[in-house]
Amino acid sequence: MTKRTSAKYKIDRRMGENIWGRAKSPVNKREYGPGQHGQRRKNKLSDFGTQLRAKQKLKGYYGDLTEKQFRKIFGEAERVKGDTGEMLVGLLERRLDAVVYRAKLVPTIFAARQFVNHGHVQVNGQRVNIASYRVKEGDVISVREKSRQLAIILEAVQSAERDVPDYLEVDHNKLVVTFVRTPALGDVPYPVVMEPNLVVEYYAKN
Repeated sequence: MTKRTSAKYKIDRRMGENIWGRAKSPVNKREYGPGQHGQRRKNKLSDFGTQLRAKQKLKGYYGDLTEKQFRKIFGEAERVKGDTGEMLVGLLERRLDAVVYRAKLVPTIFAARQFVNHGHVQVNGQRVNIASYRVKEGDVISVREKSRQLAIILEAVQSAERDVPDYLEVDHNKLVVTFVRTPALGDVPYPVVMEPNLVVEYYAKN
């Protein structure tokens, strides 16, 4: 679990964007960064700065993955034939914690990681407690019987903040999710513009 789980809104303020689209984000009131010098950070970014920010934003969105984790996923995307940026997003969306979050079984990506780590999730009937577990097309993800009355699930299911994307089939009554297909960038309901092409450029130079 990353160190930023308890301070997720610092990521929003650091980016100056409400990257999860949450109503409670402080960016809705203040667009500048945290700290006493936050209001000064409005200088135009260099190409490197723009690429770095694109990487930080995408990395932060998925629970502020460590650089090692993110670099490993990028390396896999790079080895697959096709557009590396698209492949990167596809691999990130196949993480089990991302699927649990997308399916609205929990309110945040950070809660999704904890939910999986605590053993509340099954994949094809088998308990899986690894947040980075990669689901495949056709996999069925479900909440364990003993965990179905948790308040965190009820809160997420009833939330109107976001919708379930069409690459998942979700039955919120049974708390069962089918991963239908790996999404393309345009299929993923990011509340802000993500630019994986800039992430590709960043790693190409560094």
